[in-house]
Amino acid sequence: MEPLSLTAARSSDPELATPRTQPSKIKTVLLATDLTSVSETATTQAIDLAASIGARLLVVNVIDLGERGGGRVGPYSSVVRVDQQRASREGRLLTIVDQARMRGIEAAFLLWTGEPGQGIVAAAEAESADLIVVGTRGLDRAGRFLLGSVSDYVVYHSACPVLVAH
Repeated sequence: MEPLSLTAARSSDPELATPRTQPSKIKTVLLATDLTSVSETATTQAIDLAASIGARLLVVNVIDLGERGGGRVGPYSSVVRVDQQRASREGRLLTIVDQARMRGIEAAFLLWTGEPGQGIVAAAEAESADLIVVGTRGLDRAGRFLLGSVSDYVVYHSACPVLVAH
């Protein structure tokens, strides 16, 4: 038996032929971004998706205090370091929010500190996200095992669906 084309399937199945009139159940799309070039595909897909279904976009970035250069060095230096990271990231997050707003999307951002995977999942729960969009560095199995993978963590721990953008 030959597979049906989408056009043939639509003409043979009344449910597929009827345009979707119900509003999307996805009201909030959460974009998890590390603000690197690797996240650009996820950013584009999240904005396009939110625009196409009329969803709100919530852009989330988590400052990892365990990263080299972002950890605690002394009693006062970590506060300054986190403040510096926060200040530099806010501008980039606002750029993404502005891109979404130019497409008519309601958009906002959250900037948290902590472990990125846990922070993304917690933000999704706190903000009642219906879908998470996250990028991936494209590591192989060994690389994910050695370095860890934020996208893997989010996929396995999120209560809502996750779209992993390559």
